[in-house]
Amino acid sequence: MAHTTDETLTVLVYSDDRNTREQVTLALGRRPAADLPELRYLECATVPAVLKALERGGIDLCILDGEAVPAGGLGVARQIKDEIYGCPPVLALIGRPQDSWLAAWSRADAAISQPVDPVALGEAVAALLRARVEGRTPARR
Repeated sequence: MAHTTDETLTVLVYSDDRNTREQVTLALGRRPAADLPELRYLECATVPAVLKALERGGIDLCILDGEAVPAGGLGVARQIKDEIYGCPPVLALIGRPQDSWLAAWSRADAAISQPVDPVALGEAVAALLRARVEGRTPARR
């Protein structure tokens, strides 16, 4: 699928920790794969900010910190999968590989453990965004 050069994909990054948000955005960079458009980041430190952004629309992927406080990203993932019509794909950042069952419970589309491995994150994000882009109808582009 060909993309215009002015097209961008919006990635919401939720964590109460600024360092975690920065780690994610730096690991992904402007373009996680050559066949994808550039990324634009929307950083959110609170659940109300996440919900407001999703209600506005235009989000292509949510990356949620499972270790965030007071509301962890896994609970937020489950909530938005239940409450947001056409919820974008969700990638959960989990505290350790043994927590993958929690990510499954949360209905996250993918999960990687922290600390963030830039290669694993890039591969997971690219796969989710490719599926999102390919699933778009012409009216939504």
